[in-house]
Amino acid sequence: MGKEITSRAQDYSQWYNDLVLKGSLADYSAVRGCMVIKPYGYALWENMRDVLDKMFKDTGHVNAYFPLFVPKSLFEAEEKNAEGFAKECAVVTHYRLKADPANKGKLMVDPEAKLEEELVVRPTSEAIIWNTYKGWIQSYRDLPLLINQWANVVRWEMRTRLFLRTAEFLWQEGHTAHATKEEAITETEKMLDVYADFVENYMALPVIKGVKTPNERFAGAEDTYCIEALMQDGKALQAGTSHFLGQNFAKAFDVKFSDKNNKLDYVWATSWGVSTRLIGALVMAHSDDDGLVLPPKIAPLQVVIVPIYKGDEQKAMIDAKAGEIVKRLKQAGVSVKYDDNDNNRPGWKFAEYELKGVPVRIALGARDLENNMAEVARRDTKEKMSVSLDGLAERVVDLLDEIQLNIYNRAKSFRDDNTHEANTWDEFVQLLDGRGGFIAAHWDGTPETEDKIKELTKATIRCIPLNNKLEEGKCILTGNSSSQRVLFARAY
Repeated sequence: MGKEITSRAQDYSQWYNDLVLKGSLADYSAVRGCMVIKPYGYALWENMRDVLDKMFKDTGHVNAYFPLFVPKSLFEAEEKNAEGFAKECAVVTHYRLKADPANKGKLMVDPEAKLEEELVVRPTSEAIIWNTYKGWIQSYRDLPLLINQWANVVRWEMRTRLFLRTAEFLWQEGHTAHATKEEAITETEKMLDVYADFVENYMALPVIKGVKTPNERFAGAEDTYCIEALMQDGKALQAGTSHFLGQNFAKAFDVKFSDKNNKLDYVWATSWGVSTRLIGALVMAHSDDDGLVLPPKIAPLQVVIVPIYKGDEQKAMIDAKAGEIVKRLKQAGVSVKYDDNDNNRPGWKFAEYELKGVPVRIALGARDLENNMAEVARRDTKEKMSVSLDGLAERVVDLLDEIQLNIYNRAKSFRDDNTHEANTWDEFVQLLDGRGGFIAAHWDGTPETEDKIKELTKATIRCIPLNNKLEEGKCILTGNSSSQRVLFARAY
């Protein structure tokens, strides 16, 4: 079939690439470092986007859209933010091409079409948005401003990997303005909870909520909250971030409001985002050596029905029964496909839908009709069962819930089994070089120690877990005193 997949044990990185490419999620493009998201991958993103969009709107947010280009002077206004993203910026300097007289048929940049001010292709939108908010906010009556946008951003990455790190990617970015510090912090924490809810209950992936160290904080933020997930190779992946920006951007762009006592003050800000890298997390956390394993709640296709027949007479009978099943499943809100394409044999279809991670497969043959049964296979465990046609739709609906829960429980067991405490440097290194995973260890709180641990081991502090237990201990590297453990891992 030409769809052979490298095993995880043999080469985890190649296994991941095989699944993304052969599972029809994405493809490489003519632009180095950028990807094409294929229809199947985009359908997955749309399902994720639709759920998140509803969650945002249910918490009072509205969508808007801001320009792709940010004038360089605006981008520079918040210095920490500009400095943090400077190395990844794509910059537009000219606005026209013209025929090259020295090279027939070729085009050249028109030197006379130089922009008065260079434009940065947005790596993130704080600058353009806060410059706009200045005109929208005058008084406490204009607050809070709770805006999200679905967009693309460009960060000129040198080492790229489909979905996980590409020069251009899709995401959403929320940008909110508040009258008080407390309101802004509440918003930051609320959106972290929204992300955790989505990743755990829809993507079936357990996460740890925490705050980043100053070293790992978003450029321009007072505090960065994050959710961290563990992949099957023992590496961590940051699945979402929510930033308390304080008054930094309001001061940079002079966004003030008059409060109820007519006193002028700078507004308080947040920003938060998740991106198409969540698809990479989904692939790496759940899939196996036979292909994708997708949680039913966001799978592009939840159920596929494959007919097995000889001759037109059998096919007509199976078509009729399959039509009834499709109708009942659709009425129950299930996305279903009846694959009666006669270009491919049933065995080929079974392998193809297994590769694509379709949660439930129903095989329907002439003998099945005689016995009033169907063979139902679940993707997560490969288990097959005979189910009566009479209650088939209801059983499939229940089965989808069972699969969703099983995928989550499996990922949680894996994470729990690969989370350890380390009390000495040797123990820390041994755990990292062995199974990897999350390591809870003491750190003396200094950026110098954090940098040294990263330099020696490539492990970073993923987060300081929220509601972390305080306990006296000694830093694994320096032996200096520490009041709590933090979570280390090697990461994507």
